[in-house]
Amino acid sequence: MELLDSLNNIFCKVFDDDTIKITLEMTANDIDGWDSLSHVNLITAVESHFKIRFTQKELLTLRNVGDLFKTIKCKIEE
Repeated sequence: MELLDSLNNIFCKVFDDDTIKITLEMTANDIDGWDSLSHVNLITAVESHFKIRFTQKELLTLRNVGDLFKTIKCKIEE
């Protein structure tokens, strides 16, 4: 799953933790340091890496890593 691996690498960089192994069910509560500022950094890193832009509505519907994964997948397949 290449997309998930890329996303995992972004999480590792943003949270400066090479041991992170994301799952689709993970939320901000599952990762130390995932607060509002790191969330902005994460979204910015994802947008930059995948060369996409999220709408505000899309960002408000993200409840877990799986939602983020699905949204990225839809955008890069457009």
